[in-house]
Amino acid sequence: MKLGITSDHRGYNLKEKLIKKLNQDYEVIDYGCKNTESVDYPDYAFKLGEALTNKEIDFGIAICGSGIGISIACNKVKGIRAARVTNIEDVIETRTDNDANIICLNEKMNEIDAYNLIISFITTPFSNIDRHIRRINKIKEYEVKNEC
Repeated sequence: MKLGITSDHRGYNLKEKLIKKLNQDYEVIDYGCKNTESVDYPDYAFKLGEALTNKEIDFGIAICGSGIGISIACNKVKGIRAARVTNIEDVIETRTDNDANIICLNEKMNEIDAYNLIISFITTPFSNIDRHIRRINKIKEYEVKNEC
């Protein structure tokens, strides 16, 4: 399984710790940023989202100060369903109900908690329940209908 990971400057330190830990069992591709100098999170969110839609990776991990801004930016990429999560219940629900493909975290999360959420995210399957499929398809149809 290939995982893509990205962050802004505030999420950089957590990203680096997670890369080391995740690289033990997964192939991890780092989409930046490269240090703690101020950057704009949308630039990195778009890179990660495009890598996922181009099938370069299986799942994405995005980190910024709150996890919110980078999730908003990731969701602007067609086909992305990014979810900012803070606990295991969020992870399970967003995978089983929404088939989310990018997990978004805040930089204040400790490495162990973040790692555990990521592992749950990538190992929790989508439920394939009709109502959830119908809702996801509505999102996909809207994306296509509103393309420029």
